[in-house]
Amino acid sequence: MNKIVILIVALGALAAGVMLFGQINKKAPVEFALHYQQARDIKAFELTDHFGEAFNNESLKGHWSWVFFGYTSCPDVCPTTLQEMNFIYDDLKAISTKSQVLLVSVDPKRDTQEKLASYIGYFNPEFKALYGHHGVLFPFARNLGLMYAITESELESEQKSGQKDNSDAKDNHGATATRYLVDHSASLVLINPAGKVEAIFKPKQALGEVPVIEGDKLVSDFAKIVALY
Repeated sequence: MNKIVILIVALGALAAGVMLFGQINKKAPVEFALHYQQARDIKAFELTDHFGEAFNNESLKGHWSWVFFGYTSCPDVCPTTLQEMNFIYDDLKAISTKSQVLLVSVDPKRDTQEKLASYIGYFNPEFKALYGHHGVLFPFARNLGLMYAITESELESEQKSGQKDNSDAKDNHGATATRYLVDHSASLVLINPAGKVEAIFKPKQALGEVPVIEGDKLVSDFAKIVALY
């Protein structure tokens, strides 16, 4: 009889231990990001970083890469996002020391290597800025699930509305108009150490306000994604 009681107690303890182990090892689900159940492949690409070095698929491997599309003349979303990434950068590196933040310029006409180096260094010397021509940028953006489009320049708009005539082109020494904005996605793409798209973080958007990445939610989900990887 005593042996039966001991056996029942032992089996109960074993079952409780298994349940406890399962609870401890149960991974918390990602809450805020669009987290792909199967990471998406990135087609071959080659850009150049602000040091003048080639940056391609191999440059992504071994890192958790945060990719943001923007440009140095961006009036609001870009500086706001990069500033927020700088604020939480230490938290990201505490989760994974292999974190890197990448700004991909969608304005190759104006964003020279020197301009990008100065711009990205203002936010954080460890961040990287990448650039390339539209023939590379467009398919790369689509592959990541992002988009961008160059809007009509102010000069073109003024000429169409009759406010200015062609003499303005002469006043600008025949140069093409450079006063334009670039519409682009405000989301951040997270690429895993295998060089594949792991998740997309969309900004908080409110009517009439600049889309803002919420750093605390990004850090929280990043920790969960790394734990699940």
